[in-house]
Amino acid sequence: MTLRLTNTLSRAKELFSPAKPDHVTMYVCGPTVYNFAHIGNARPAVVFDVLYRLLKRRFGRVVYARNFTDVDDKINAAAQQAGQPISAIAERYIEAYHADMAALGVLTPDLEPRVTEHIPEIIGMVEGLIARGHAYAVDGHVLFDVRSFPAYGALSGRNRDEMIAGARVEVAPYKRDPADFVLWKPSTPDLPGWETPWGCGRPGWHIECSAMIERHLGASIDIHGGGQDPIFPHHENEIAQGTCAHDGELYCRFWVHNGFVTVEGRKMSKSLGNVLLVRDLLGEAPGEAIRFALLGGHYRQPLDWTADGLAQAKRGLDRLYGVLRDLGDAPDGACVPGLFDAFEAALQDDLNFPAAIAELFRIAKAARLATTVADRAAYKAALREAGGLLGLLQQDPAAWFGQHRGEVGDTAKIQRLVEARLAARSARDYATADRIRDELAALGVAVQDRADGAAWQRTG
Repeated sequence: MTLRLTNTLSRAKELFSPAKPDHVTMYVCGPTVYNFAHIGNARPAVVFDVLYRLLKRRFGRVVYARNFTDVDDKINAAAQQAGQPISAIAERYIEAYHADMAALGVLTPDLEPRVTEHIPEIIGMVEGLIARGHAYAVDGHVLFDVRSFPAYGALSGRNRDEMIAGARVEVAPYKRDPADFVLWKPSTPDLPGWETPWGCGRPGWHIECSAMIERHLGASIDIHGGGQDPIFPHHENEIAQGTCAHDGELYCRFWVHNGFVTVEGRKMSKSLGNVLLVRDLLGEAPGEAIRFALLGGHYRQPLDWTADGLAQAKRGLDRLYGVLRDLGDAPDGACVPGLFDAFEAALQDDLNFPAAIAELFRIAKAARLATTVADRAAYKAALREAGGLLGLLQQDPAAWFGQHRGEVGDTAKIQRLVEARLAARSARDYATADRIRDELAALGVAVQDRADGAAWQRTG
């Protein structure tokens, strides 16, 4: 099978192969750690976690780095307000981020570099850009000279006026060009700072990622990922400085970006009061259900987060875990070759999550109808293996259903009744099926008969 990914730089779906056979390098922009992670932060973590799992299955060695920005004006403000050093603020939210992502089943990347641990590398890259004529120092600042890189703007596809407006740049008197961006900026005594040839200061936002990539992954990488927000100016600026720092060597071969997350049709914002923190959502649903909901649409498309969508994700997992529970007596074994080729092909086709999930339910339906021990074992293995690529279905079914205590009715009981009703309908025992439907209605559950089985939802 061949993996194809949509490359933001070429605006086309391309066949992926690493620069070095059997060795993939991937970097994803991580969080700025001044607050708890919200559902928008969680989407790239989950999307690129699936890509990481797929790459590890497909290639021999994968090195995945996701950074923490632990020095930033927002962190500085939070530290001043709390009367604590920035390290204390950063450590608190890094720990919280780790806990939240673990609850969503996100694997820990191979590397998690922090900006404050790479100041010498950042200063060295800035010095190199100055020496090559791509940056200049003035008034304690160091700025990248955009005019020195003719390809600037290729990633975002913006013209010059759009770039200046989109970056909301400060048209400062020390800039040679309004589009020039900061690589290093001066710090006052009340702010974090490091001594450099240009005075005491701290790094700009963009240079940090290029320096950490160079340090851990090399001058050129295979995949750079993130949300759509940082395409411009952050990733555009990364290309400029990263390419110029290495005398024109290709900075990144594939740029992969996930779509925005809205909430009930509206953009998340503090003013609307609709910023959904992952840790709050974990009080409403298991982490696996949140993950499943985040995989509900194609990664490149916007995802509208709704309470109904989360409830539907929980019901879908109930159905899948219900099948695994019924296969509990089947022996464990390896997946039969070819049994989930269509599922894997969907993921290989630019991470087509909707198609892959449809295949997952197709496998579950076939598993439910399997009668021989060999078939039941094969489908059980296929469900586990396919689910594993999505980061799903790795719990014991009893543990999954045990998470639902306290909801209206008992989920495990509901699932058993739904399946008993389906069996009665298959046997044309409509009286029993109607009696079970009434019993479910008494538990506040409505059942909808579908071609692939029965779906249920709570009504009270």
